[in-house]
Amino acid sequence: MSFGQGGSQWGPGGSRPPWGSQTPDWAALADAAESRQRRRRWLLIGGGALATVAIGTAVAVAVVSANSGSDTAGNQPTSQLPTNAALPSETIEPVPSFAPTSVAPPLDPKDFISSAKKDTAPLTPGSLFPGSQLTVGETVYQKGDMTSTGNCASAVQGATLGKVLTQNGCQQLIRASYMKDKIAVTVGVAVFETEAQATKAKQQADSKDNVTSLSGGGVGTFCRSEICRKTTNSYGRYLYLTIAGFINDKDVAQKDSAVFKIGDDLQVFTVRQIHRRGEAQASAAANQ
Repeated sequence: MSFGQGGSQWGPGGSRPPWGSQTPDWAALADAAESRQRRRRWLLIGGGALATVAIGTAVAVAVVSANSGSDTAGNQPTSQLPTNAALPSETIEPVPSFAPTSVAPPLDPKDFISSAKKDTAPLTPGSLFPGSQLTVGETVYQKGDMTSTGNCASAVQGATLGKVLTQNGCQQLIRASYMKDKIAVTVGVAVFETEAQATKAKQQADSKDNVTSLSGGGVGTFCRSEICRKTTNSYGRYLYLTIAGFINDKDVAQKDSAVFKIGDDLQVFTVRQIHRRGEAQASAAANQ
């Protein structure tokens, strides 16, 4: 059987060569394979090292680049830093300055009517009770006579009030009377050197004693023997008293509200007049 013109596949004569003469050199082949393996390992190690170095170099360059904007300027000598003119400046609004001042506290009017040393304004019946009538709300009281005396005991009635006024140094006693519909009131103002004297006189005064009612100027006689409504108070160096009742000698009862009202209205008016006196003197002193 022929397989073509090529002749035998085993060499001339068509016979297979003997195996003994063609045995491979296994040691040489092993050495060659090991050499190739070593070269491959070294190539891999070298490549990894080169890659690591390359990555480290890239990171270092990135860090240097990132820090170059701040560290470079921070490490520059002073001569290389920007001048003050080149630096941004913040506009500061000027703060107004004021010269130190001291404002005196307002003067207390009561200080001026608590001692004769400060209470030096003229004091007369007309200055305390001006005009010819007194209007309180819708009520109008007609004013009668006024009087003033330096002998305070002579213008009061009762067993002890005159003595109390004298012992505490009463300097002057002013009286004025008002009337409406046959009901009258006399208000008396006793003046002392100090507030302490006026307060002591009020404490020592007997509630049964009071100023003597003042008639005249259209006001008839009242409250000489009959029961009348009486009050006693003090403010500053002034002791003020009221006695109110009927002109027709009628006794005052608790139900007689018109008598209580005229007495209360005159009390309030009198203490306000004393306070206004202090206000006027405090204002004058503050404007000096």
